[in-house]
Amino acid sequence: MILAVYSVLLAAALVLGAPWWLARMATSGRYRAGLAGRLGLISGRVREAVSGKQVVWLHAVSVGEVMAASELVRELRTALPGCVIVVSTTTETGQKLARERFGKGLPEGAPDSPVFYLPLDFAFIVRRYLRLLKPKLLVLMESELWPNLMNECARSGVPVAVVNARVSDRSLPRYLMLKRLWRPLLGGVSVFLAQSEENARRLLEIGAPAERVRVSGNLKYDVKAAGESAMTALIRERLPDRAKVLVAGSTLDGEETILLDAWRQVVADEPNAVMILAPRRTERFAAAAALVESTGFAVIRASDLRGRTERIEAGGVLLLDTIGDLASVYSLGTAAFVGGSLVQAGGHNPLEPTRFRVPVVMGPSSENFREIVEAMRAADAIRIVDAGGLASALTEMLKENGDARAMGERGHAVFDAQAGATARTAGALLGLIDRSAA
Repeated sequence: MILAVYSVLLAAALVLGAPWWLARMATSGRYRAGLAGRLGLISGRVREAVSGKQVVWLHAVSVGEVMAASELVRELRTALPGCVIVVSTTTETGQKLARERFGKGLPEGAPDSPVFYLPLDFAFIVRRYLRLLKPKLLVLMESELWPNLMNECARSGVPVAVVNARVSDRSLPRYLMLKRLWRPLLGGVSVFLAQSEENARRLLEIGAPAERVRVSGNLKYDVKAAGESAMTALIRERLPDRAKVLVAGSTLDGEETILLDAWRQVVADEPNAVMILAPRRTERFAAAAALVESTGFAVIRASDLRGRTERIEAGGVLLLDTIGDLASVYSLGTAAFVGGSLVQAGGHNPLEPTRFRVPVVMGPSSENFREIVEAMRAADAIRIVDAGGLASALTEMLKENGDARAMGERGHAVFDAQAGATARTAGALLGLIDRSAA
């Protein structure tokens, strides 16, 4: 009955919101992308990829989850050479990155990439995918809990694992309010592999069975850049000599203005500084470029570098308007600012720059990565500042003095000390597949 009510409400939301969605689809390809697949029309590419093969289905909503799943997918491919790991995402940016990351190493003759958009969470659509894929296991990343998908897997005998599991501050009250709905659904999940003890406690609080909840660690500690990207190499060639590079990653609306205000003071102290600005959302690239231009700073878009020969100006801004390059571009940084943190958005992952021993500055909003930030703060491996202290913190980090280098080394040590979640997670999933087969 509860699932029937959920399905009716979902259908009502789609019908009532139809004019808005149609307007969006008419004006933006982002809203049209993958529509057929979401409605249950499975592409020939996916059908060909899974034909006659065993399948593990992994769902990662967007870029962050795709990045976190990268090493896990590699481990599973190595351990299950005859199995196809298919990957679904929800967002267009996640889809593009998944195709780049997982479209390699497939069996000879297979299509480019068994990557598709997550179908709408209606039982009849989900059943179509389950009948075609016949997955040995469904792996849900972090907090991607879809009621009909989980219920249909239980009905079909498909084990479900939630990996890198977390329950955010924002979602916890909603889960508790609907605990009656979630308890039976969570009871159908074979294993929850939580990022931390705190997340394990929250999973128990919202109704997950205690015997199925384990702490395996955070997969994001094991994320590695897939080598230096071609864009990173191109940017490196075009930087001014002896440039001091600030990589401002995953910024949100409102943060660029704060960063550019601070940048005036930074450039006054460090004239050879260059900012690489990477907005979080692709639809904001044009607006971010216009904002930089309006402040008087020289700006060039990374996507234009291939067709131009001039170097990036000292004191200027390079807008990173490509997908999937930020993880590698952090290697160019003298210092890094991690966005989503000067506005109340919960922050983004501060670990990516630490792989390259780059010192990290972040704003006070970091709820989405609380455990990681607390570990870095305990090791004095991150600088947390508000808007008023941003300019001085960035200037200090860009001076590349002993303190800044030491902070970068401490961040790298935190990154290394927390590694190993991928191996633990892969081991648990392989055990689950073996038990299911038995």
